Amino acid sequence: MLADSPSASYSKGQDLEARQDYEAAYSAYQDAWRQKPKDLRYRTAAMRLRFLAGASHVHRGQQLRDAGKMDEALAEFEKAAAIDPGSFVASQEAQRTRTMIDSARNAESAKTPAPQTFIERKLEKASSEPTELAAISSQPITLKMTEDSKLIFEMVGNLAGVNVLFDPDYPPRKIHVELNGVTLSQALRLIALESKAFWRPVTSNTIFVAADTPAKRKDLEESVIKTFYLTNLSQASQLQTVVTALHTLLELNRVTPIPELGAIIVRATPDQLALTSKIINDMDKGRSEVVIDIAIMQVTRDKIRDIGVTLPTSATVYPTANALLTTTTSTSGASTTTSGTTAGTINFGHLKGSTFAVNIPSATANFMLSDGNTKIIQNPQIRVADGQKASLKIGDRVPVATGSYQAGIAATGISPLVNTQFQYLDVGVNIDITPHIHGDRSVTLKISMDVSSVTGAVNIGGISQPTIGQRRIEHEIRLKEGEVNMLGGILESSEIKSVGGFPGLSNVPLLKYLFSDQHNEKHDNEIVFLVTPHIVRAPEVSPENLRPLQVGTGSTIDLQGMESTPTARLTQPAGGSPASGGGQPTVARQAAPTAAPPATPPTAQPLPNAQKAGQGAVAAAAQPSAASPTLLSFNPPQLTATVGETFTVDVMVTNAQQLASAPLQVQYDPAKLQVVNVSNGGFLAQGEQVVALAQRDDAVAGSVRITAMRPPKSGGASGSGSVAAITFLAKAPGKTTVAIARAGLRNADEQPIASSGTPALVEVRLAPATQAMAGEKR
Repeated sequence: MLADSPSASYSKGQDLEARQDYEAAYSAYQDAWRQKPKDLRYRTAAMRLRFLAGASHVHRGQQLRDAGKMDEALAEFEKAAAIDPGSFVASQEAQRTRTMIDSARNAESAKTPAPQTFIERKLEKASSEPTELAAISSQPITLKMTEDSKLIFEMVGNLAGVNVLFDPDYPPRKIHVELNGVTLSQALRLIALESKAFWRPVTSNTIFVAADTPAKRKDLEESVIKTFYLTNLSQASQLQTVVTALHTLLELNRVTPIPELGAIIVRATPDQLALTSKIINDMDKGRSEVVIDIAIMQVTRDKIRDIGVTLPTSATVYPTANALLTTTTSTSGASTTTSGTTAGTINFGHLKGSTFAVNIPSATANFMLSDGNTKIIQNPQIRVADGQKASLKIGDRVPVATGSYQAGIAATGISPLVNTQFQYLDVGVNIDITPHIHGDRSVTLKISMDVSSVTGAVNIGGISQPTIGQRRIEHEIRLKEGEVNMLGGILESSEIKSVGGFPGLSNVPLLKYLFSDQHNEKHDNEIVFLVTPHIVRAPEVSPENLRPLQVGTGSTIDLQGMESTPTARLTQPAGGSPASGGGQPTVARQAAPTAAPPATPPTAQPLPNAQKAGQGAVAAAAQPSAASPTLLSFNPPQLTATVGETFTVDVMVTNAQQLASAPLQVQYDPAKLQVVNVSNGGFLAQGEQVVALAQRDDAVAGSVRITAMRPPKSGGASGSGSVAAITFLAKAPGKTTVAIARAGLRNADEQPIASSGTPALVEVRLAPATQAMAGEKR
């Protein structure tokens, strides 16, 4: 197949370019240039289409990559780079796609990553999220006590399984707290508020408590650094506006704007950084845009009527040659005879009809009617961003002399343009519009519209200056989206009427057209401006942008009140569903760490006969403080209750020595029993001491955590007695047990006390009336 000639390839490329098929057009221009390399037309066309052809491949590659077709996208990017080697975006997108392909292949093959450098390891470690307190449990905490703030922090920590560390400079103070059904984070926050302290997580189950002072917060609160890239900036002043907002609202002193990249680098606490992210997200919005249709309609009508006869109004009479006097002189001998005519001399004696001539002008009959219409319609369209000024100028630039000038002196040859400066005025249609788009899809337009034209010229100082006629409108209006508004209708009308003819006869009907000429002129000029706004990009305000946030106090940024209630993760132990007889109920235990004192946790040891009876294990002390272990039991050990009835069992301690605190975890069957109340038993109140009692019930797992504690430095209680009293509600018939699953008894010196325990057997029966009805049904 024969190749096309250079001219045919060039024509083909022009046709393809008009159809916006830039890749094929570039190929056709390249073919023409290849055949005739010295022709600049072909070379210019190929160089001009190179960029557009490469951009087409880049755009197609981006679409393929978004669709997940990485290999095909890479091929398109490589084609773009081959067509336009100077295209940075083609090389950048190709490299990015190769990286994505390699990352996917490495993830599939689970390749061992290359050894990291010291700096890379440091950066990877530092890029982890700030430490947060783990969601240990969602069960509420109930605590009522008046005690030292350190003791209350430790008690809540024991109850929730959180280690509590204190700053050496922390000043403890006696406070009163009364918490009912609050989460762990809420309890810590309220206690910190009451005791003028603040805490921050050190690990997922450890907190550090210090006095709430600016110096301590600055020393102890973690700092996080992050770079925010703003994607909707159009002016450098917008970046400074965001920085000013961060300074004002969050009191951030370590904020650095990077105008060249449209970025902001922030170093702040995690809470401040979270608020910074929200504020930037709220402010980094694309500017709203509006398309303004402007219709300028000008209608001009000129009507002229000229009817009548123009008669001569004057005549000229002048003498002919016969009226002039002639003189004759004769000479004979010594005399001379002369004949001639004396100009301007009229011989009145010889006057007759041929002596004078009369010149009468001609008469003109006029029958003319002229009616002309001129319509000028201009319909420009302006697209402008919210708050930005847009200008539209349609017309000419007319030079006007300004400054000092002189007319010049012809004799000396000085030009009249000496020392004369000129400026150019925009004559025509000049429109300046500044829109502001509102949230209700209405638009406020500040409009300045000027329609001008050159109407004549005037000589000033020997220089001809143009005279410019002007019609100007300047005002501010608010329109709905799509609403048409007429800015102003400027109507100019002029009428001229003239009559020429013989006096008297020019007013006689019918005869006036024979003895007079009537001339009528009428000129109408009307200009109408119509403006219609169309919003093409509305303000993007989401409910998240409008949501108010609790950010702490006026001097401290604190987002701890924003956390959601953590969800307890429960696991089902081996053994299936609970037994339906007198066996041990199946209890769902928490996957998160269970309650333990902040000191060295005791080693878990089974209670005597716990394996035979199928009961849970009780945590005993690693180093017993007495020769004989302390016994934990229930009183009464066996009881019978009716469905719907409440009953109370006492948690008894026997052979206790200097017992100061008794953290306990009691297990029960939630299908048959429900905890109603937990109260002090009286044993730890020996010596008329106030006992702090905190409880945390998990009705789903069937577990209630109880912490009873004596005041610090008050010694311990010895002997036997009731530590706490638990009131249950019988829910369903059957046999079940109430057992102590874990205990962390401690003496006055904070030393663990070894303990063992026995469960209580509970039988729940139906009420006699209910049993009788059940028998009748059977």
